[in-house]
Amino acid sequence: MLITFEGIEGSGKSTQAQMLKNALVEKGYKVSLTREPGWGRLGHLIRTIILEDRDLELDPLAELFLFCADRAQHVKDYIEPRLRNGEIVICDRFYDSTIVYQGYGRKLDMRFVTKTAKSSAGDTTPDMTFLLNLPVREGLSRLRGRGDTTKMDEEPVEFHELIRQGYLLLSRRDPDRITKINAAQDAASIHEEIKAAVLLRLTS
Repeated sequence: MLITFEGIEGSGKSTQAQMLKNALVEKGYKVSLTREPGWGRLGHLIRTIILEDRDLELDPLAELFLFCADRAQHVKDYIEPRLRNGEIVICDRFYDSTIVYQGYGRKLDMRFVTKTAKSSAGDTTPDMTFLLNLPVREGLSRLRGRGDTTKMDEEPVEFHELIRQGYLLLSRRDPDRITKINAAQDAASIHEEIKAAVLLRLTS
C-alpha cells in the first residue's frame, strides 16, 4: 500500500507522516517513510537545486522535469521494491504536488503537467492520499515560527493560495482516493483521524 501526504507549506505533512509510521509499526506492520524531492543521491541534488539554490532562477518547465526525474528514480529504486515486498510506503508528497505546484502555481498547461507527473511514477498510484487543508496565512505563520524556509516557502501569498485551491479541486475530483483533513486541529486529533482511516482500509 502506498499512502501519500499532500498540502500547502506548513500544513504538518511531515509530522503526520512520521506519526502514522510509528503507529503502524506499533501495530506490527512493516512500514517505510520517504519524501519527495529528496530521496537518494539524485533526490538530494534535485532538492538542493529546486528548493535551496537561491542564485538559480529555474524556468517552470525545467522545474517540472526535475521533480519528475526525481520521482522516476525514487519510484524505481525505492518505492516499487518495497511495495512488491509487501511493505506499506508512506510518502511526504507525490505526483499531486507536481500537478498542483507546476500546473496551478506555475501555470503550465494542466493536461501536460498531469500527464507528465503521473507518467513519472509509471504504474505506481497512491492507494490513499491525505490532504492536510489549512488556511495559507496559518501555514506560512507556522513556517516563520520554524525559521527554516525553502525557495518554495518564500513564494508570494498569492502563489500559495493558488496551491491550496488546486489541492481542493483535486480532492473534489478524486474523493475516493484523497481524504481532506482539517489541519487546523491539534496534531494528535489529526493523527487519530488519519490512523483510523488507514486501519479501516487495512483490515477491511
